[in-house]
Amino acid sequence: MPEQHLVLLLVKLAVAASLASILTRSGRFQRMLLREERTLDQRLQMAFGCALIFGAGVATRLLTKGTYQAVDLGFEGSIVLGLLGGYATGLVGGILISLPAMIAGEFMSMPLFAAVGVLGGLLRDVAPDKEDIWHVSPFLDQHLWRLVRKKNLSRTAFSLGVTAAILLAELLRQITASVFEAKGVFSISRHWEDPGVGLTIGVYATTVFAIVLPIRVWANMRNERTLETQHALLNEARLAALSRQINPHFLFNTLNTVASLIRLNPEQARQVVYKLSNILRRLLRQQENVTPLREELSFIDDYLAIEKTRFGDKLIIVKEVDAEALDHLVPSMLLQPIVENSIRHGLSSKVDGGTIRLGATVSDGRVLIIVQDDGVGIPESKLATLFEQGIGVSNVNERLKVLYGETYRMWIDSKPGEGTTTGIEIPAKQPLLAAVS
Repeated sequence: MPEQHLVLLLVKLAVAASLASILTRSGRFQRMLLREERTLDQRLQMAFGCALIFGAGVATRLLTKGTYQAVDLGFEGSIVLGLLGGYATGLVGGILISLPAMIAGEFMSMPLFAAVGVLGGLLRDVAPDKEDIWHVSPFLDQHLWRLVRKKNLSRTAFSLGVTAAILLAELLRQITASVFEAKGVFSISRHWEDPGVGLTIGVYATTVFAIVLPIRVWANMRNERTLETQHALLNEARLAALSRQINPHFLFNTLNTVASLIRLNPEQARQVVYKLSNILRRLLRQQENVTPLREELSFIDDYLAIEKTRFGDKLIIVKEVDAEALDHLVPSMLLQPIVENSIRHGLSSKVDGGTIRLGATVSDGRVLIIVQDDGVGIPESKLATLFEQGIGVSNVNERLKVLYGETYRMWIDSKPGEGTTTGIEIPAKQPLLAAVS
């Protein structure tokens, strides 16, 4: 018999962990847990949602006439709701969870569950920091670690206080179950004959762990979501910084070109300033990490118009872009660093200039973009380390890595004296409006 009782206690812990896991699958519940401050409406939603799960366990125990006693975590759930949501959540949750037991004649369930729900809210109120609730632990070694190594007395004292309060609440349940018997409240050990000291300690320890386990499971989920959010914000900041990089030499060269044209050709100088203002305006107002290829090509047109002012007829631009590709999303400022490399390193040293070809196609759910020049090419020794050393190329590759992970390809083929080809392949994605139309 003691072995059966021990198995029952272990099953109770498994049920507690399972219920916690089930609740984490709800996106709304996750959002509730990520908030420390909640409106009354949000606290009541939390109470109703959790009461449905914990109340179902109480109903299951009653419907099976005690065959599945370990699924009844109504008492523990009431305390958990108070700890996480406060007085209102604990009180309302405790009342709702107790309804099946009240209907079955266990009339002390409602006042007891409501009381321990309020107790959970009281514990939440006395927490030095609301974050301390997520670090509650029944393990003595963790308390010693916090005291000795981290010198965190307040968190240790709070955790010990919560454990003591749970033990006192369990004692109250045992007394209530003993005094009122069948008309009182459910206790997993009520019908055990002489359970002994070991099993009695096991009952109290199981109650503590059945309350702490869900909190720890949800704490891990919160930590994961927080890390994901921080990682997303970090990536967004990295992308913003990378996408706003533009070679200062381009600006200096453009301004020098304008200065020289002001006297010789004022109209052309005005056109260059207009194109430059378009470029700078786009960089300043840019908020999205992706943009339709159509807009990216318009940006490149302004950029190349300025470069053609400097290079004249020596610079030839050929675009071979499928109409289908124009509305697909590509990273902002994707082409400019590549085109700039083609001009600066591929064509600027050629006496007779050269040609830059821009191509884009869509096939099998992928967008393929090609930038090709017939410049001087890249020596093989430099080609192997270009992604690490080339500022423009590494910038583009880094942004593609952040946005697409392992689902993109970028490559560079070059032969000295023949030119360089840069290819980028990314998943095809259209803006919602374009996709609908």
